[in-house]
Amino acid sequence: MKKSIQIVFLFLVANFSFGQINFGKPEVNPDAIQLNFLDWNVYQINNIMLSRDFIALDAAANVISKETFLNELALGNYFPIKLLTKDATIYYQLFKINAKSDTSIKATIMQTAFDEKKNFEMEGKLFPEFSCKDLNGNLITNNSMKGKIVVIKCWYIHCAACIREFPKVNNLVENYKNRNDIIFLSLAEDTPEQLDIFLNKKPLSYLVVPNMKIYMNEVLQLNAFPTHFIVDKEGRILKVLSNFESLEVALEKICAD
Repeated sequence: MKKSIQIVFLFLVANFSFGQINFGKPEVNPDAIQLNFLDWNVYQINNIMLSRDFIALDAAANVISKETFLNELALGNYFPIKLLTKDATIYYQLFKINAKSDTSIKATIMQTAFDEKKNFEMEGKLFPEFSCKDLNGNLITNNSMKGKIVVIKCWYIHCAACIREFPKVNNLVENYKNRNDIIFLSLAEDTPEQLDIFLNKKPLSYLVVPNMKIYMNEVLQLNAFPTHFIVDKEGRILKVLSNFESLEVALEKICAD
């Protein structure tokens, strides 16, 4: 073997080996975690966040696109498990759903993956046109938000998961209060009267726009709440996120770039 070929070969082996040690075994036993729905659901809620950035692996641990990963989940044959790693990189791998697993696991995964796939497909597109007034009477339009990073929370007052996030999103606003180029905006289904009463008891630091049910259902076509958007200064959707934890990580990364 020629010396130049040997060098190339050793380089490829070294890089392959380095790539292999970035992730290890599943952090939970794939068979045990799907024995009952409650155990699986607790694990998924606390450890799997499909709206955040991650490296996707198929059942054979080959790297695949996030779109392919979500498509496979939506078909209902696999569920995701996070892999143990030596760094902060997140790896999710597909594992086969056993025939004897609770049918609720398959149904929940399919619905979640469908919603996440739809959200993922919105990324990179312009945020749909709108013109509305917040509770203080300020007119907000796509044009008025140009030149700003816009963080949007979609919610309604009877959404328990939406309300649980209030202290966290309020802290997020506080953390970025010195960033004049960031706007925190919330779109709510409810009427001004309902929101005035509700927010008097549970304050929200975002600008609040009422009566957005039709817009969120028909224009944004949201199926799950809360849903968060991060829109860039040109009005393009950077991220669509289903929970605060993913929002916090994504916003920190965007602001650091």
